[in-house]
Amino acid sequence: MSKILIVDDEAKIREVLGKYAKFEGHSVAEADNGMSAIEICRKEQFDIIIMDIMMPELDGFSALREIRKFSSTPTILLSARGEEYDRINGFESGADDYVVKPFSPKELMLRVEAILRRTAPPSGASEVVSFEGLTVDFTGRMVHIDGERIDMSPKEYELLFYMVRNRNIALSREKLITDVWGYDFYGDDRTLDTHIKLLRKSLRSYSKFIVTLRGVGYRFDA
Repeated sequence: MSKILIVDDEAKIREVLGKYAKFEGHSVAEADNGMSAIEICRKEQFDIIIMDIMMPELDGFSALREIRKFSSTPTILLSARGEEYDRINGFESGADDYVVKPFSPKELMLRVEAILRRTAPPSGASEVVSFEGLTVDFTGRMVHIDGERIDMSPKEYELLFYMVRNRNIALSREKLITDVWGYDFYGDDRTLDTHIKLLRKSLRSYSKFIVTLRGVGYRFDA
C-alpha cells in the first residue's frame, strides 16, 4: 500500500481521486492549498503527490519548488492549461508528470501506478556505472558529476537510467515514452523532448552522451 497526498482546492476532485486511490489499495491524505501541502510534507512522508496548479494562497508550481528543497517525492501536477510553456514550467519545478484537465481518474491512477513501480526502493547488489566523470548509481538512485551529487526530477532519473541501461542502442520516441512513462501515453512527443532538454541541462558537459537521432529518437552514446 502506498501513501498518496492529494492537493486541490476543489473538494469534489479530492473526493473523486481519493475514492479511486483507496479502491486501488492506497492510503490518502488531503490538502486544499499549496501552503498546507508544504506543511504536511514537512511532517509526513508520501510515496507520491498529486497536486493542482491553480490554488489559493500558493500555486502548485511554487509549492512544488518549495517541497523540492527538502523532498524528492514523485509528483503529478494537474492543470486546466496545456500549453507548452506551462508543461515546461511544471517539469522545471520538479514535476514527474503533468496532466491536463479534464482527465480520466482511471488514467491518472495508471500513471500513479507506473510512477510507483519505477520509484520503488531497489533491492539486491549495488549497481554503479561510470562514463568519464558521470557516475550513475542505479541501486542508490543517485547521479554524480565529477564527484558532486546532482538532484534531478524523478522522471529525469528514470529517463537517464533507462537510456544508460540501453546505451548505444537507437531508442525511438515511441519506445522511450512507452517504456519510461509506463502507460499508453495520451499526447504528443513534446513531453519527451522537454524532459530530454531538462536532462541535458542537469548533466552539464556530459549531456554530450545523449545524441539526437533525427526522425527517430535518441541514443546514449558511451
